[in-house]
Amino acid sequence: MRSLLAMWIGWRFYLARQSNRFINFISFASTAGIALGVTVLIVVLSAMNGFEKELEQRLLGVVSHGELIGVNEPIYDWQNIVNDANQIPGIVAAAPFVRMQGLVQKVGGFQGLTVLGIDINNEANVSNIKQFMSEQSWQSLGEQETNNIVLGRGLAKSLDLKVGQTLSLYMPNVNAQSQGKIAAAKSHRFIVSGIFELGGELDMSTAYIPMQHAAKTLNLGDSVSGVRIKVDDVFAAPRLIRDLGYSQQQYVYISDWTRTQGHLYQDIQLVRMVMYLVLALVIAVACFNIVSTLVMAVRDKQSEIAILLTMGMKKASVMLIFVVQGAFNGLLGCAIGAVLGVSISLNLSAIAKGIESILGIQLLSADVYFIDFLPSELNGADVVTVVCLAFIMSVIATLYPAWKASQTLPARALAGR
Repeated sequence: MRSLLAMWIGWRFYLARQSNRFINFISFASTAGIALGVTVLIVVLSAMNGFEKELEQRLLGVVSHGELIGVNEPIYDWQNIVNDANQIPGIVAAAPFVRMQGLVQKVGGFQGLTVLGIDINNEANVSNIKQFMSEQSWQSLGEQETNNIVLGRGLAKSLDLKVGQTLSLYMPNVNAQSQGKIAAAKSHRFIVSGIFELGGELDMSTAYIPMQHAAKTLNLGDSVSGVRIKVDDVFAAPRLIRDLGYSQQQYVYISDWTRTQGHLYQDIQLVRMVMYLVLALVIAVACFNIVSTLVMAVRDKQSEIAILLTMGMKKASVMLIFVVQGAFNGLLGCAIGAVLGVSISLNLSAIAKGIESILGIQLLSADVYFIDFLPSELNGADVVTVVCLAFIMSVIATLYPAWKASQTLPARALAGR
């Protein structure tokens, strides 16, 4: 009963702050600071979640989780590796590939290009690249004897190429290399049969061709450059790929996504942690504005506190009055911040596109980042964590002023009234 009375008085004191304009302004500033901090922290965490999701679903959906590549020679019995991979729990699928490295000419010079020869029947099990191109483009890679090539949209735009046009790829002369001779690069012509649009660096540096044609170009016969592996848990990839590689009779290079793309995941986690700490400190500063508000409120309510103590109210109840008054500031700021943060996070990609169109700029460049748009993935647990953190800090900020209020001497306070 006494707690309810203290909470009711705290609510009345919270409403009565309107009578003092300066206290009202400081109270508004603390509430606005908490709301802004909560909003920004929710939005930043949602953006980091979005980057992580795109890394896993988009980039790691196309880039293999792991690879086994022949050492100084192709892999002859790749089917045996595929069979071994299917026997290891945690490995979802395996698919052969042929990798070619070459140069393509564009305005201003040459650009390096990685060309992957794939078998669409097996590749669909280890990669999501099919989702980023039309069905016609995908089926063109199934015509194994043709010189079809599917380019990324960024590269096609850079080279000013369209479907049906011809691309020349300059590669070292395989026959000369096998004889230990140095020879000029040989040009290989391909017909652009499709365009894929993944976004980011892969659009500019990767292309796909039928695997049999790639093997024929490199004189590999029925052998392949390596085997791509897909696992059900990307974080278990290093262990699973290592176990598969160590079980092979032929010497192979063992590679997994943590060596090629792991820095992106580490960067995302680092930015998430740093931003969380920085914005948590911003919220803490805003919360401690509540201290100023309550200190002035305690001085303003000295006589009321003295009367309550004289009437027999316990010091703990007096503390609760001002804890409740300050907690309302924090609660209001958390509520406003949560609503704004959730609203912005749900529409962050659209908002970013609107800013880009209005200002005529590109926030994320495909030449620098692995995606060219601002992703967002709202996580309810993040919202709850941020709101609880902000509210707890706001309550902690009320303790000292509330304690000072409970130490008020009624006689002295009433004498100075």
